[in-house]
Amino acid sequence: MAGRSGRVAPFGWPRPVAPFRAALDDLYRRFERRADVADPVRVAARWSDPADREVAAFCAAALAFGRVSSVLASLDALLAVLGPRPARFVRDFEPRRHASTLAALGHRWARGEDLAALLLVLRHMLREHGSIEACFAAGLAPGAPDVTGALEVFSRRALEVDVAEAYRPRRRAASSRRASPRRIARRPGVAFFFPRPSAGSACKRLNLFLRWMVRRDAVDPGGWTAVSPSQLIVPLDVHVVRVGRCLGLTRYRSPGWRMAAEITASLRRLDAADPVKYDFALCHLGMLNACGFGRTAGDAACPLRGFCRPGARRPRASPPPSDRR
Repeated sequence: MAGRSGRVAPFGWPRPVAPFRAALDDLYRRFERRADVADPVRVAARWSDPADREVAAFCAAALAFGRVSSVLASLDALLAVLGPRPARFVRDFEPRRHASTLAALGHRWARGEDLAALLLVLRHMLREHGSIEACFAAGLAPGAPDVTGALEVFSRRALEVDVAEAYRPRRRAASSRRASPRRIARRPGVAFFFPRPSAGSACKRLNLFLRWMVRRDAVDPGGWTAVSPSQLIVPLDVHVVRVGRCLGLTRYRSPGWRMAAEITASLRRLDAADPVKYDFALCHLGMLNACGFGRTAGDAACPLRGFCRPGARRPRASPPPSDRR
């Protein structure tokens, strides 16, 4: 439920705030110092130029689904094509010129033509707005409590970009005849990279990209100034879902935008200026199997023991009346 500020109200707090904040702050500092943790954010931090960093970061976040080792391998292959100046490559990108190179790439179900379409969308952003940041900021209303509305506008405008050129079949080498035109799917693969909150999506990869570019610490490289860390929404992956439920940060059991917003509202009570700073630690707490979620040992070995209830079953939340359609 949104309050007068427009933000989602935090879930119930059956614990004192100060000790819980201290425990999470300690966990944040511990993971901030862990350079050995494999994560795509490390790739985004390679570039010192903000223009190159935001392009590399967007590609990294777009492919951040599946096993980390697979994500990093696919990302290295794509960034090898983009070269040392990713922003310049994208500005000058022509699908026909790079079709054969991109055709060999892919990540899980995403094919080379989907990546080519993604680069076309990014090219449009850079040519029309000058940067991805400026494109995103164009949809951020003054005084917006968070990035919900801006993400909606950002993805909608991205999906309006003509990407037909990326999905055209290549000419057959053995024939001089022009290849017959192929119908472009109503929702081509590139649409996966631009989900919308209004559709119920948690927009995990877009929120991950925003975290990397807006925040700045030992983990997130930063580079953007148009968005405040206080406006970010937590990138909701399976690990944050599990840990969030263990800690009672959300009443929801099904991942989606409402869960992401509610977990963020709970974390905002701990740090209103930078609620998403805890995301990296909470995510990797789950990835390293340090959380007691679903184990008979419960929270005995969890660094947040005493604050979580891994064995507790929470009822599925009923949607507000306005959402019952």
